[in-house]
Amino acid sequence: MIVKKDDFLKNLKLASRFTASRLSSNILLSGVYLKKEKKLLHFYATNLNFYFHSTLEVKDEKNFDLVVEPKNIIDFLSYLNKNEFDLLIEDKKIVVKAEKNQGEFPLFPKEDFPLPPKINEKQEEIKKEILEKNLPLVLFACASDESRPVLTGVNFVSEDGKMLLVGTDGFRLSLLKVEKEIDLPNMIVSASFLREVLGLLTKEEKIFFSYSKDEKAVYFKIDNIELYSRIIEGEYPPFEKVIPTQEGKTKIVVEKESFLQNLKLISVFSRELSNIVILDVKKDGVYLRPKTEEETTKNQAFLEAEVKGEEIKVAFNIKFLLEFLNHVLGERIVVEILRPDAPVSFKDEEKENFLHIIMPVRIS
Repeated sequence: MIVKKDDFLKNLKLASRFTASRLSSNILLSGVYLKKEKKLLHFYATNLNFYFHSTLEVKDEKNFDLVVEPKNIIDFLSYLNKNEFDLLIEDKKIVVKAEKNQGEFPLFPKEDFPLPPKINEKQEEIKKEILEKNLPLVLFACASDESRPVLTGVNFVSEDGKMLLVGTDGFRLSLLKVEKEIDLPNMIVSASFLREVLGLLTKEEKIFFSYSKDEKAVYFKIDNIELYSRIIEGEYPPFEKVIPTQEGKTKIVVEKESFLQNLKLISVFSRELSNIVILDVKKDGVYLRPKTEEETTKNQAFLEAEVKGEEIKVAFNIKFLLEFLNHVLGERIVVEILRPDAPVSFKDEEKENFLHIIMPVRIS
């Protein structure tokens, strides 16, 4: 079977991102299932939480199905200069041949390869820009630690014709309120899965989405690629409790780029001192200093700011501040501080429907 290298390689690379690690007890899940039917070559991959499916048109009529370990094939094809190659299926191996270049790769047992769940519900169209503008604002706040699975996902909550998107890792929280474009139940969807969805967005203005209550799964279709994910089951923490209910005693308005630049300056010193930065808010602006055992002004950066209210000191993990500033798009940031030990609100002045909260670190 003659195959175009770039198209085959693209599909195999994408599928490999959805395989289980080699440490998995099921070796089958570290492979990619190739199934040839009529003039379509299907690519399947899964780690049992996420499922991948794509298709590639080919000319050969011979049908087959097999499971391959993708990494070595991807590496071999990446170094191959030819635009096309011959894909040969032999006993217990697959052969990639291009003129005098040839590579042989073993097959995995193909029995019982888990295919994506059957989702028969109606597919709804979603504009690409809705995902591109909104998801990044909450994804970065989700946990990566699997010890509390619900925190590794984005919480979707329907509320009065709106949709709340919530992400938190227990130390910070992003909350975004958007128009309800499609009818969705309350559910938690894996943040890492949604990052994969974002990474696959192309020039297409719309993608297709579906939700299956019976399968407890969500489905996205982007061009010839289909992605499936089981929703995360469990009770999301009561995030409303950390949202400040009264105005901060101190309000700061700063230029985002200036804030970002000064944080990078002070990170030179704070990265050697637990990555904690102290914001010392004065009437004339904000002084940024690393947290040290002895209070000193030897290493500091000054941030011009509009300051209203009381002078105050508050400390943060500098990583949380940097990630927040790297994801918001507005030019000015509003910070509201109630107390040095209470959740602090961060807002993009140009995006009223978005709120980010960071828990401070104890200074003493």
